[in-house]
Amino acid sequence: MKILFIGDIVGKPGRDALQQQLTQLKRQHRADFTIVNGENAAHGKGITKKIYHQILEWGADMVTLGNHAWDKKEIFDFIDDTDQLVRPANFPEGTPGKGMQYATIGKTKIAIINAQGRTFMNPIDDPFTVVDGLIEQAKRNAHIIFVDFHAEATSEKQAMGWYLDGRASAVVGTHTHIQTSDNRILPNRTAYITDVGMTGPYNSILGVDKNAVIRKFKTGLPVKFDVPETDQTVLSGVVIDVDQNTGEAKKIERILVNDDHLNFE
Repeated sequence: MKILFIGDIVGKPGRDALQQQLTQLKRQHRADFTIVNGENAAHGKGITKKIYHQILEWGADMVTLGNHAWDKKEIFDFIDDTDQLVRPANFPEGTPGKGMQYATIGKTKIAIINAQGRTFMNPIDDPFTVVDGLIEQAKRNAHIIFVDFHAEATSEKQAMGWYLDGRASAVVGTHTHIQTSDNRILPNRTAYITDVGMTGPYNSILGVDKNAVIRKFKTGLPVKFDVPETDQTVLSGVVIDVDQNTGEAKKIERILVNDDHLNFE
């Protein structure tokens, strides 16, 4: 089974890139299941009900979130009614939504887990302990276990990858918006990458106006970060080939599509 994962959608440029390219990407890579991180999809912070449904209409099967999950307050009105939206599992008990969702493709059941790191981020519950419990639950119900670890520190992401090697089919990092080149299959057959990268404005800094970010660094003063309006975009992702009988990953391949990488066949 091939799982396509698209990294953090940033604002309207990211949504446009996804809408324009997802169908072709799924066809090109023969994807059986598609997951999209949508935590920055609404103006760069959070997600709305309308955007959530658009992402599904464009071809995603599951949407994961991250530290901006709650930035659009309307999410509290619909997150408990969704079965294709996953928020970080290590928010405290009683938080709306679910940190793990299941999906079935043919006879294959997939568990999708979302967790958030704590290093250089707002402290919440220990993601390692929380994911432990979810992995044990998923093993009883699913053939494939996919983890989106939304974290800042590369060391924390690598730690999660090694910690789950042989227990999860894939551990992919999100949040830092820069695609890393360390995609690999770990020794016990878990697919891993430190960060998938973002889908959004190409000529930007992490998806926001580059001049504003430069001004922030130069002055140290508060600056408003806006997502620029542009049709020059980058789409970042990975496609992972998993043995649906054993849950072991066989291959992980990076995807990068922008003005310099128009590589559709």
